Amino acid sequence: MGPPISALPAPSGAAPPPAVQRRRRLPVLLTLVLLLVLAGVGVVVTRPGPVAGWLGDDSAPSAAAGGSSQEPAPSDVLAGPDPNAALPTPDGVRAALDPLVRAAALGDRVNVSVADVTTGQSLFTKGADEGTVPASVTKLATAVTVLAARGPGYRIPTRAVAGATPGEVVIVGGGDPTLAVGKKGYYPGAARLDDLATQVRAALGGAAPTRVTVDGSVYSGPVYGPGWDADIPTGGYGGAVTALMTDGARRDPDADSGGAERVSEPDLAAGRAFARLLGVPTDTVKRGAAPAAGTGGTPAPGTELGTVQSPPLIRLVDIMISESDNLLAEALARQVALARNQPASFDGAAAAMDAVVSELGLPADEISLSDGSGLSRRNRISPSLLTDLIRVAGGGDHPELAGVFGGLPVGGWSGTLGERYQREAGTAAGAGTVRAKTGTLTGVHAIAGLVTTADGRLLTFAVLTDRVPGGTDTAQPALDRITAALAACGCR
Repeated sequence: MGPPISALPAPSGAAPPPAVQRRRRLPVLLTLVLLLVLAGVGVVVTRPGPVAGWLGDDSAPSAAAGGSSQEPAPSDVLAGPDPNAALPTPDGVRAALDPLVRAAALGDRVNVSVADVTTGQSLFTKGADEGTVPASVTKLATAVTVLAARGPGYRIPTRAVAGATPGEVVIVGGGDPTLAVGKKGYYPGAARLDDLATQVRAALGGAAPTRVTVDGSVYSGPVYGPGWDADIPTGGYGGAVTALMTDGARRDPDADSGGAERVSEPDLAAGRAFARLLGVPTDTVKRGAAPAAGTGGTPAPGTELGTVQSPPLIRLVDIMISESDNLLAEALARQVALARNQPASFDGAAAAMDAVVSELGLPADEISLSDGSGLSRRNRISPSLLTDLIRVAGGGDHPELAGVFGGLPVGGWSGTLGERYQREAGTAAGAGTVRAKTGTLTGVHAIAGLVTTADGRLLTFAVLTDRVPGGTDTAQPALDRITAALAACGCR
């Protein structure tokens, strides 16, 4: 199974493989919103990526080695929309899209929503309110709900406390899957176990630790999601969801951003890495619970010995979307659960995300989730809810949600859209003008995001298909023709 796979800022450079980064303009409203968000969370830009671009960071490289010669020129990519651009008419959009949504390659269930971002006016609907399997487009809902529930500046802690017996150190996972063992972790700017070990040794004042206990009890329930295909645990795009892990449970932190071999027990693997850093035999590592703070012993059981924190959520959301990182998505979904006092489980996360959608004033009856990544075939989201989520995130009333846009791939330019809108007939207009999250499972293809029309009008769209008869080679170009048609037309 392949990876579950607009006129807004440049794609993330957070992934280890080099990514092209160039200067771009944002719509004025979103520029102001993003600046306010970043100022509020105190983010300091230290790497190339969308945040650097939004703030005019000239240190971002203009191009990466080995970049495609077919990439759009900088002037063609994601220019801000014209505030005076003519609004497409529903009849014009229908004339452009009707023949394309009937393409045989998309199957007999193609549900679509297209709306104007500024006014919210619906411009095209076809099964727009019908729950459809969204695949990885689910991550848009995960991104919006975690930013709403936790805020863009929230950081996930990993703690070490004194255990119940002398010399016992308990590492308490808070749900940060980006935690690294040392300097060469997979995720840029990640918290590090070697820093935590240094704090522990200082807190112990020379006393030698003797054993390590792993506490991942902040999570509950199954470690694999309901509705996941049988090959997900071993196929490289998913794995066991535990509250403590390093490098997204990758066995090799230098592995590619797509499929990578995952360890089967991420919490124990992280505990053993921590034990090695403390000079403790790895065969002492076991699962257990941190004791409540009490008296007796030096230090007293439950005493905090150190803590490290993840990058802020605005960066984690960026990485999740740009890389379609499934385990990071499940971790962020559980942060929604914790913020809403629900169990940090698949069921608890789904209930909490549903509640946050309602808090945003959107119809929660049009979303039914079983996970936060989109690996589950039980997930259902309507296209109209997706376009509503995008409009709310970019509308300015909820500035904390603006971080959802940073990692969205750009047509013919980056991420899962990097090789699309380039070669297939009828798709060229989408290069540099479509900004979207894609989703792919066997028989399921989806895309949702933003596009700027030929007149400069910014539209939001969602196209979801879950009865695709063929493969990716025919379904993806058919989807791309729909969004490219929006880019090419004034649709009046």
